Amino acid sequence: MSAKPTTPKPPVTLTIDIGGTGLKMLALDAAGTALSERCRVSTPRPATPDAVISVLEGMVRDQPAFDRIAAGFPGVVVAGVVRTAPNLDGDWSGVPLADELARRFGKPARVANDADVQGLADIRGAGVEMVLTLGTGLGSALFLEGQLVPNLELGHHPFHGSKTYEDWVSNKALKKIGRKRWRHRVREVIEQIQPIWNPRAIYLGGGNSRLLRPGDLPEGVEICSNTAGLLGGLRLWGD
Repeated sequence: MSAKPTTPKPPVTLTIDIGGTGLKMLALDAAGTALSERCRVSTPRPATPDAVISVLEGMVRDQPAFDRIAAGFPGVVVAGVVRTAPNLDGDWSGVPLADELARRFGKPARVANDADVQGLADIRGAGVEMVLTLGTGLGSALFLEGQLVPNLELGHHPFHGSKTYEDWVSNKALKKIGRKRWRHRVREVIEQIQPIWNPRAIYLGGGNSRLLRPGDLPEGVEICSNTAGLLGGLRLWGD
Protein backbone atom coordinates (compact mmCIF):
# COMPACT_ATOMS: atom_id res chain seq x y z
CA MET A 1 0.00 0.00 0.00
CA SER A 2 1.45 3.36 -1.03
CA ALA A 3 1.20 6.41 1.16
CA LYS A 4 -0.90 9.23 -0.30
CA PRO A 5 0.11 12.91 0.01
CA THR A 6 -2.68 14.45 2.02
CA THR A 7 -3.41 16.40 5.16
CA PRO A 8 -3.81 13.70 7.83
CA LYS A 9 -7.18 13.46 9.52
CA PRO A 10 -6.47 12.91 13.23
CA PRO A 11 -6.07 10.81 15.20
CA VAL A 12 -3.23 8.93 13.52
CA THR A 13 -3.05 5.23 14.39
CA LEU A 14 0.13 3.20 14.20
CA THR A 15 -1.12 -0.25 13.18
CA ILE A 16 1.03 -3.30 13.89
CA ASP A 17 0.55 -6.88 12.74
CA ILE A 18 2.70 -9.34 14.71
CA GLY A 19 3.00 -12.65 12.88
CA GLY A 20 4.90 -15.87 13.25
CA THR A 21 6.83 -15.10 10.07
CA GLY A 22 6.72 -11.33 9.69
CA LEU A 23 6.13 -8.07 11.56
CA LYS A 24 4.20 -5.42 9.65
CA MET A 25 3.55 -1.75 10.41
CA LEU A 26 1.58 1.09 8.83
CA ALA A 27 0.41 4.54 9.96
CA LEU A 28 -3.20 5.43 9.11
CA ASP A 29 -5.21 8.57 9.63
CA ALA A 30 -8.83 8.49 10.84
CA ALA A 31 -10.09 8.17 7.26
CA GLY A 32 -7.98 5.03 6.71
CA THR A 33 -5.48 6.82 4.47
CA ALA A 34 -1.97 5.38 4.60
CA LEU A 35 0.52 7.96 5.83
CA SER A 36 3.57 5.72 5.38
CA GLU A 37 4.73 2.84 3.27
CA ARG A 38 3.73 -0.55 4.61
CA CYS A 39 6.82 -1.83 6.41
CA ARG A 40 7.60 -5.53 6.86
CA VAL A 41 10.52 -7.32 8.47
CA SER A 42 11.02 -10.96 9.39
CA THR A 43 10.00 -12.05 12.87
CA PRO A 44 13.17 -12.59 14.93
CA ARG A 45 14.06 -16.06 16.18
CA PRO A 46 13.69 -16.90 18.92
CA ALA A 47 10.57 -14.72 18.94
CA THR A 48 10.77 -13.70 22.58
CA PRO A 49 8.85 -10.63 23.83
CA ASP A 50 12.03 -8.54 24.13
CA ALA A 51 13.27 -9.55 20.68
CA VAL A 52 9.96 -8.80 18.93
CA ILE A 53 9.36 -5.50 20.70
CA SER A 54 12.95 -4.41 20.04
CA VAL A 55 12.41 -4.97 16.30
CA LEU A 56 9.17 -2.98 16.46
CA GLU A 57 11.09 -0.14 18.13
CA GLY A 58 13.46 -0.10 15.17
CA MET A 59 10.61 -0.13 12.66
CA VAL A 60 8.76 2.75 14.28
CA ARG A 61 11.63 5.15 13.62
CA ASP A 62 10.59 5.30 9.97
CA GLN A 63 6.94 6.09 10.76
CA PRO A 64 5.33 9.54 11.01
CA ALA A 65 4.08 10.96 14.30
CA PHE A 66 1.08 9.02 15.65
CA ASP A 67 -1.45 9.35 18.45
CA ARG A 68 -2.24 5.74 19.33
CA ILE A 69 -1.33 2.12 18.60
CA ALA A 70 -3.40 -0.86 17.45
CA ALA A 71 -1.74 -4.26 17.29
CA GLY A 72 -2.82 -7.72 16.17
CA PHE A 73 -1.14 -10.65 17.91
CA PRO A 74 -1.05 -14.36 16.88
CA GLY A 75 -2.60 -15.86 20.00
CA VAL A 76 -5.19 -15.36 22.69
CA VAL A 77 -5.23 -11.81 24.08
CA VAL A 78 -7.49 -10.81 26.99
CA ALA A 79 -7.70 -7.15 28.03
CA GLY A 80 -4.36 -6.45 26.35
CA VAL A 81 -2.59 -9.36 28.08
CA VAL A 82 -1.18 -12.26 26.04
CA ARG A 83 -2.37 -15.70 27.11
CA THR A 84 -0.99 -17.90 24.32
CA ALA A 85 1.51 -17.53 21.46
CA PRO A 86 1.80 -20.96 19.80
CA ASN A 87 3.91 -19.74 16.86
CA LEU A 88 6.20 -17.40 18.78
CA ASP A 89 7.83 -18.17 22.15
CA GLY A 90 6.60 -19.60 25.45
CA ASP A 91 7.72 -16.50 27.34
CA TRP A 92 4.78 -14.52 25.93
CA SER A 93 2.21 -15.98 28.34
CA GLY A 94 1.17 -13.28 30.78
CA VAL A 95 2.89 -10.39 28.98
CA PRO A 96 0.77 -7.19 29.26
CA LEU A 97 1.50 -6.30 25.65
CA ALA A 98 -0.82 -3.29 25.39
CA ASP A 99 0.78 -1.71 28.45
CA GLU A 100 4.27 -2.58 27.24
CA LEU A 101 3.73 -1.00 23.81
CA ALA A 102 2.26 2.09 25.46
CA ARG A 103 5.30 2.34 27.74
CA ARG A 104 7.86 1.81 24.97
CA PHE A 105 6.23 4.15 22.43
CA GLY A 106 4.64 6.70 24.76
CA LYS A 107 1.16 6.39 23.25
CA PRO A 108 -2.01 4.50 24.29
CA ALA A 109 -2.22 1.01 22.80
CA ARG A 110 -4.82 -1.65 22.17
CA VAL A 111 -4.01 -5.26 21.31
CA ALA A 112 -6.21 -8.13 20.13
CA ASN A 113 -5.90 -11.48 18.39
CA ASP A 114 -4.62 -10.89 14.85
CA ALA A 115 -7.48 -12.72 13.11
CA ASP A 116 -9.95 -10.70 15.18
CA VAL A 117 -8.29 -7.49 14.00
CA GLN A 118 -8.29 -8.64 10.38
CA GLY A 119 -11.97 -9.49 10.65
CA LEU A 120 -12.80 -5.99 11.85
CA ALA A 121 -11.68 -4.75 8.43
CA ASP A 122 -13.24 -7.56 6.37
CA ILE A 123 -16.73 -8.17 7.73
CA ARG A 124 -19.95 -6.66 6.40
CA GLY A 125 -21.72 -6.77 9.78
CA ALA A 126 -24.62 -9.06 8.82
CA GLY A 127 -25.36 -12.54 10.17
CA VAL A 128 -22.63 -15.01 11.11
CA GLU A 129 -19.30 -14.20 9.49
CA MET A 130 -15.98 -16.01 9.88
CA VAL A 131 -12.40 -15.05 9.13
CA LEU A 132 -9.62 -17.59 8.53
CA THR A 133 -6.01 -16.43 8.22
CA LEU A 134 -3.53 -18.65 6.44
CA GLY A 135 0.04 -17.91 7.45
CA THR A 136 2.50 -19.58 9.78
CA GLY A 137 -0.53 -21.28 11.32
CA LEU A 138 -4.30 -20.92 10.99
CA GLY A 139 -6.01 -18.00 12.68
CA SER A 140 -9.77 -17.67 13.05
CA ALA A 141 -12.34 -15.10 14.07
CA LEU A 142 -16.11 -15.22 14.47
CA PHE A 143 -18.62 -12.37 14.25
CA LEU A 144 -22.39 -12.24 14.81
CA GLU A 145 -24.21 -9.21 13.41
CA GLY A 146 -20.91 -7.35 13.43
CA GLN A 147 -20.09 -8.22 17.04
CA LEU A 148 -16.86 -10.08 17.70
CA VAL A 149 -16.74 -13.37 19.59
CA PRO A 150 -13.10 -12.95 20.71
CA ASN A 151 -10.23 -15.42 20.65
CA LEU A 152 -11.74 -18.25 18.63
CA GLU A 153 -8.77 -20.63 18.37
CA LEU A 154 -10.33 -22.99 15.85
CA GLY A 155 -6.95 -23.84 14.35
CA HIS A 156 -6.03 -25.96 17.38
CA HIS A 157 -9.10 -28.18 17.19
CA PRO A 158 -8.50 -31.81 16.04
CA PHE A 159 -9.34 -32.28 12.39
CA HIS A 160 -7.59 -35.22 10.70
CA GLY A 161 -6.48 -38.02 12.97
CA SER A 162 -4.01 -36.54 15.43
CA LYS A 163 -3.60 -33.39 13.33
CA THR A 164 -5.35 -30.09 13.99
CA TYR A 165 -6.74 -27.69 11.40
CA GLU A 166 -3.53 -25.69 11.82
CA ASP A 167 -1.32 -28.74 11.28
CA TRP A 168 -3.26 -29.53 8.09
CA VAL A 169 -2.90 -26.13 6.37
CA SER A 170 0.05 -24.45 8.12
CA ASN A 171 2.96 -22.92 6.25
CA LYS A 172 5.02 -25.95 7.30
CA ALA A 173 2.48 -28.25 5.61
CA LEU A 174 2.49 -26.06 2.49
CA LYS A 175 6.25 -26.37 2.15
CA LYS A 176 6.08 -30.13 2.67
CA ILE A 177 3.27 -31.05 0.26
CA GLY A 178 3.32 -28.25 -2.32
CA ARG A 179 0.72 -25.73 -3.45
CA LYS A 180 -1.64 -28.06 -5.31
CA ARG A 181 -2.22 -30.45 -2.41
CA TRP A 182 -2.24 -27.57 0.06
CA ARG A 183 -5.04 -25.82 -1.86
CA HIS A 184 -7.02 -29.05 -1.71
CA ARG A 185 -6.49 -29.20 2.05
CA VAL A 186 -7.70 -25.62 2.49
CA ARG A 187 -10.91 -26.56 0.69
CA GLU A 188 -11.28 -29.65 2.91
CA VAL A 189 -10.99 -27.48 6.03
CA ILE A 190 -13.54 -24.97 4.77
CA GLU A 191 -16.00 -27.69 3.75
CA GLN A 192 -15.72 -29.16 7.26
CA ILE A 193 -16.27 -25.79 8.91
CA GLN A 194 -19.19 -24.53 6.81
CA PRO A 195 -21.92 -27.00 7.91
CA ILE A 196 -20.88 -26.66 11.59
CA TRP A 197 -20.81 -22.88 11.91
CA ASN A 198 -23.05 -22.06 8.91
CA PRO A 199 -21.49 -18.64 8.30
CA ARG A 200 -23.03 -16.30 5.77
CA ALA A 201 -19.50 -15.68 4.54
CA ILE A 202 -15.95 -16.82 5.20
CA TYR A 203 -13.15 -14.33 4.52
CA LEU A 204 -9.64 -15.66 3.90
CA GLY A 205 -6.61 -13.57 4.80
CA GLY A 206 -3.03 -14.06 5.87
CA GLY A 207 0.07 -14.18 3.72
CA ASN A 208 -0.64 -17.58 2.14
CA SER A 209 -4.16 -16.67 1.02
CA ARG A 210 -2.53 -15.11 -2.04
CA LEU A 211 -1.74 -18.65 -3.24
CA LEU A 212 -5.43 -19.50 -3.56
CA ARG A 213 -7.65 -18.95 -6.59
CA PRO A 214 -11.42 -18.40 -6.58
CA GLY A 215 -11.91 -21.77 -8.28
CA ASP A 216 -10.20 -23.51 -5.37
CA LEU A 217 -12.88 -22.47 -2.92
CA PRO A 218 -16.49 -23.35 -2.09
CA GLU A 219 -19.29 -20.86 -2.54
CA GLY A 220 -19.53 -18.16 0.09
CA VAL A 221 -15.76 -17.81 0.54
CA GLU A 222 -13.88 -14.62 -0.32
CA ILE A 223 -10.13 -13.96 -0.52
CA CYS A 224 -9.31 -10.65 1.17
CA SER A 225 -6.38 -8.28 1.12
CA ASN A 226 -3.58 -9.12 3.52
CA THR A 227 -3.46 -5.43 4.50
CA ALA A 228 -6.72 -5.95 6.42
CA GLY A 229 -4.61 -7.14 9.34
CA LEU A 230 -3.45 -3.53 9.59
CA LEU A 231 -6.59 -1.68 8.48
CA GLY A 232 -8.65 -3.41 11.17
CA GLY A 233 -6.65 -1.50 13.76
CA LEU A 234 -8.84 1.54 13.18
CA ARG A 235 -11.93 -0.41 14.19
CA LEU A 236 -10.08 -1.79 17.18
CA TRP A 237 -10.25 1.82 18.38
CA GLY A 238 -13.92 2.05 17.42
CA ASP A 239 -13.43 4.12 14.24
